[in-house]
Formats: sequence, C-alpha cells, structure tokens
Amino acid sequence: MFTIYPRSRITKWLMYLFTVSFSLGMSATAFSSDRGASLYAENCAICHADNGKGGMGIPLSLKSFLDSASNEYLRQTIRLGRPGRIMPSYYWMSEDDIDAIIQYISGWRTSPAPVWSNFEFKGDIKAGASLYQSHCASCHGKKAEGGTGSGMRFSRPRDLPITAPSLNNQGFLNSVPDQMLQHIILNGRDGTPMPDAKSLGLNKRDVYNLVSFIRSLQADQLTSKSLYHSEPPSIIVDSPYSFDETVENIKRAITGSNFVLIRDQDLLDGFDTRPLEGTRQKIIYFCNFSFLYEALKIDPRVGMFLPCRITVTEADGKVQMMSINPKHLSQLFNNSDLDQSCDEMYELYSGILEDASL
Repeated sequence: MFTIYPRSRITKWLMYLFTVSFSLGMSATAFSSDRGASLYAENCAICHADNGKGGMGIPLSLKSFLDSASNEYLRQTIRLGRPGRIMPSYYWMSEDDIDAIIQYISGWRTSPAPVWSNFEFKGDIKAGASLYQSHCASCHGKKAEGGTGSGMRFSRPRDLPITAPSLNNQGFLNSVPDQMLQHIILNGRDGTPMPDAKSLGLNKRDVYNLVSFIRSLQADQLTSKSLYHSEPPSIIVDSPYSFDETVENIKRAITGSNFVLIRDQDLLDGFDTRPLEGTRQKIIYFCNFSFLYEALKIDPRVGMFLPCRITVTEADGKVQMMSINPKHLSQLFNNSDLDQSCDEMYELYSGILEDASL
C-alpha cells in the first residue's frame, strides 16, 4: 500500500535529500582537496614548489604544461618517475592518493584536462631523426638525453623556468602518448624556450616524423611493479658479543675493508633527551673517499646516506648491528646507473656486519 504525501511535503523531502547529497559531495571534494594538498606538500613541493612554479623540478602550474598534460599522463609520471633523473618513482603510493595529488594539481588548470588516445603515429623515423638533429638537439641533446640543469647534476639558471627534458627517458616515454607529443611540438611551451612548430618551419608531416622518431627511443615497457623489488629498508644482524666488543669488532672490520674510520658517537648525542634505561646506541661513521666521489658523480643524492654508517644498539641485553639497505635506496633513487654502486655498498655493509659477528 502506497502512502501519498502532499506536494509541499514531497518538496521538503526532495530539498532535504538534495541538501544532504550536495553537502556530502562537497565534504568529499574538500577532503580530497585537503588530502591532495597535504600529499603534494609532503612529496612534490620540495622540487616543484608549493605553488607549482618549479624549482629543482619543472613548473607544474605552467599553463602550457597543464594544457598538454592529461590526468593519465600525470598518473603515469607519478607512478614511474623519471629513471636516472631527479623524479623518483612513487610505485608504493595508493591510487586514491595519486588521484588526490592530481586533483590538487588540476586546481591550477584554467581549462579542462586534455584526454589523449593511444593512437600511434606512423611517420618516417629516419626523417624524424634528421629533423631532430636540426631543430631539437641543441636543447634536448644529441642523444635526446636532455639539457643540463635538470636537478640531476646541475642547477639551472634562475631565469630559466624549465630545462629541456630527457626525451629518451623511459619513464617519460612510458607516460606520454603520441598525441601529447604532437600537441607539444605543434604548440611549443609558452613561458619556456620551447618554440612552436610554425616558428621552426615545420609542417604537419614533419611533426609526425618527429613524434615517430621520439617514440622509437622507447626501449622498455615499464610498470610500477617492474620498478619494485622486495628489499627491506635496513640490514639488521644480531651480535653474539657485548655492546663494547661489538663496536670494536665493527671498527676492525671497517679498517680491514680499506675504509677510513671517521668517528663514533652516541645516537642521541646533541639531542636534549636521554636514552631509555637499559639501552645503548652508538653510530660508527666510515668512508672510502674514492668510492664516495665516484658515487656522487653518478647521482648527488647518494650524499643523503654518505659517509657510511653502522649503528649498534643494546636493549634488554640483546645487541644488534644495523645499517641502511643500499638496494632499497637504489629503487627509491630510480637511477639504473647507480644500481651497481648500491649493490657494491650492500656487499660492503653485509661483509662488515658478518665479520663483526664472527
């Protein structure tokens, strides 16, 4: 049996439901926006600046960038990063968090995000290679390796809002569709040194050929899973010796591995706090300066965990030795050139810890 309400009552119910639904939608949007702002501040602002104007990283709020960057391009870029450049891979981030960051970045858009298809251009790669050397190599590099000042090894001049990106970067090539490449070449990037095709004297066929040449540089099919290896963040080894004996054993193992012992200090040295009762912690610093300089030339970010260090802890009578796991850091850096150095560092740490525990 149906109950028939007066029209005025129905109207009130509809208004109520509309108000509740609208409020819930606004709350969800506001929450997502706040979440995106927080995630952006935590993960992106250090390179791209709070306002997206760029710094070590490219300016994300640049209109000509946003007019070409689809949400899917942003998603893939966050997922894959730029191997060998400053942009890491956020392979570990949830889809919801990535969507929240994209929504926050989209707040700088003045027009809807473009949507590109997966259509592949079939241009003349050889002709495109010739055009590239004539019109693009002076900025993007003869081998499409990108300009200096990417934040990788050099800082760019302050009056240069963006450095020519690496076009042979597999993270870029696995993120950018052909239509987006065509759009960028046709329109250039206002606010950057990137000119449009017309000013370079390029016609539509030339652009097709350039896009096909750039696509031919793609060697790998990357996914976020292919960038991830199950490596713990630290190496931890139990010591059969006392705390003081373990510290001395590590020092001997360090010098025996042709490393220079720099110093050792209490973990809390310089902090206005005291260790918990029954606990001890000490850090031992050491270095091989030749190795350090070579690693820094590959990627300055290794300076974040150099000089080398091993921490010895004691709690409830149990002594442990621990260090960072260079193999874990290797995938965070997303730089295949650094992988061998990180593997060598892993073997070094493991060897020292093993020697100290014998």
